[in-house]
Amino acid sequence: MVTLETPRLILRRWHEGDIAPLAAVHADPEVMRWIRDGSVRDEEETRGGVQAWESEWESQGFGLFAVEIRSTGELAGFTGLSVPHFLPEVLPAVEVGWRLGRSHWGQGLATEAAAAAVRFGFEERGLERIVSIAQVGNDASERIMAKLGMRPVRETVNPTCGRRVRVFELLSDEYVAPVR
Repeated sequence: MVTLETPRLILRRWHEGDIAPLAAVHADPEVMRWIRDGSVRDEEETRGGVQAWESEWESQGFGLFAVEIRSTGELAGFTGLSVPHFLPEVLPAVEVGWRLGRSHWGQGLATEAAAAAVRFGFEERGLERIVSIAQVGNDASERIMAKLGMRPVRETVNPTCGRRVRVFELLSDEYVAPVR
């Protein structure tokens, strides 16, 4: 079981106790505004998502981590690596993504978590390229991508919802690991 630690966070695999708090994050329309068509998700859909993420861990050797606040044990959301099947034109690719509850926004937690996931992808899994995809207008996510050292490489349409997205990428030979 892979667990990553940052100064403020623990990135770990999922357990049953994470479903309800993650469902609360998914029920917030402001959190979900930039996700696919903006629809919120209920507890059953959240459970299905977590099960799919855990399956990806088993099949790919990477996946989405539960993001836990070290000081409180609270589930903040998720970050990690996944294959962006929803956007076939960028495949083969591995995407770094994140989603945190609104109470955790504006504190640098998404950047901290995503940076740990990128480091894991390059250093532990030997990936050569990591992408990140954001809907046009999601400036907060694009700022995180820039902080990760990613650069925009294309703009296209997400075929699952018809919304415009920007694809950013970082190649392993461009990656500069932060000093630990």
